[in-house]
Amino acid sequence: MKTKTSVFALVVLLSIIPINVAADEGQHIRIVTSFSILEDLVTELGGSRADIINLVGRNSDAHIYQPKPSDAVAIADADLVIMNGLGFEGWITRLMENNGYSNKRLIASQGVKTLISDNEVDPHAWQSFRNIKIYIDNITQALIEIAPQYNHEFVRRNEVLTRKVKLLEQDLSQKIGAIPESQRVVVTSHDAFSYLGREFNIQFIAPVGFNTDSEPTASDVAKLIDQIKSQGIKALFVENISDHRLLKQIASETAVTIGGNLYSDALSEDKGPAATYLDMMRYNIESISATLTATTKTKAHNYRS
Repeated sequence: MKTKTSVFALVVLLSIIPINVAADEGQHIRIVTSFSILEDLVTELGGSRADIINLVGRNSDAHIYQPKPSDAVAIADADLVIMNGLGFEGWITRLMENNGYSNKRLIASQGVKTLISDNEVDPHAWQSFRNIKIYIDNITQALIEIAPQYNHEFVRRNEVLTRKVKLLEQDLSQKIGAIPESQRVVVTSHDAFSYLGREFNIQFIAPVGFNTDSEPTASDVAKLIDQIKSQGIKALFVENISDHRLLKQIASETAVTIGGNLYSDALSEDKGPAATYLDMMRYNIESISATLTATTKTKAHNYRS
């Protein structure tokens, strides 16, 4: 990783190509991405050099996705297939094997520090500013390997996106930092935000595990309801990819108002609040921050009263 970083730094210093320069008519890399968050990253990093076909669309759940015949055609024609890995979209590996795909493939999460619970790896590593910088470098390196003649352009895009990530991380860290750690407890539809919790010291609780295909037991739901009541948890959020009925049931039985949507495994529609990865992270954290801040103020007022 250190060697790769130094190479990027050297190329950036030598580069004189601004990021908004119109691309000449050159090689276009045919790329298939497994889900919308990767599609957005590749769009930012590949620019006009990347012709992207994304398989799992916005507001859609990659955990339970059923590939279509057109997906097999797209993969067969691709120069590069980019997936998350970590068991997130096992169907794409089978799709490549069944179609004899032999071109370059990239596991974008390669090199991240994973979280493991009950011997299962949490695949939602993109919910982390620290990890997404690794995704960005991995994708950039793959693009350079396929089209090295555009390395200056790819690295410049890497630099711009990484800088945006760092600035957003600093801004949102300040917002969360103003909330007492003891108040940073959030209930979500499924266990998709542990990486975010690790970085911002937020405790996320969910009735469903890493995979939305699983079903919680009645006992699990009852325990969660008891925990919400006993800890006085007031931050409940549904997710854009999940069935809202279970969280609505929990909200009803705990008399806690649902704070809105969070975007976990997919971006929103183009004109929605989480149209890009950066938009998603800002929207999620600002929504959580607003709910937790309001809860903290209410508890402080009740205490004084």
